[in-house]
Amino acid sequence: MSSQTNKGIPFSHGLDGVGYKLLELPPELVTLLEGENPLSLKLKSSPAAALLEADGKTYSLRQKNTSNALIILRPVDEIAQDSNATSGVCTETGMRAIASVHETVELLPENGPVPAAANPKGKWHEKFGRTR
Repeated sequence: MSSQTNKGIPFSHGLDGVGYKLLELPPELVTLLEGENPLSLKLKSSPAAALLEADGKTYSLRQKNTSNALIILRPVDEIAQDSNATSGVCTETGMRAIASVHETVELLPENGPVPAAANPKGKWHEKFGRTR
């Protein structure tokens, strides 16, 4: 017979319907964003990638897929029935997974003009997948 009375942390899975993206920022941009002077960010498009302009520098946004998912959690308080409680109702604190992120958007500094998108060579899904 176990003498342990701790039931652990209740965990549930309930997506909130919001799409989350993880944005990986270069250290110099983090420093500017944490500074006291307000920073103006502008998004622009190009044939190869989306571009972010900040403080006179241009960064291209690139999506990286990861094999390990990042699970976003939110604390929750739920009403639970407890036969030992005097009121019959107690609050149970736990965690809920609200989203899983499999991609990371990274910012790469652009040096000079943005190159055009490369033509796909030899990859069936790149040649024919757009029309499906």
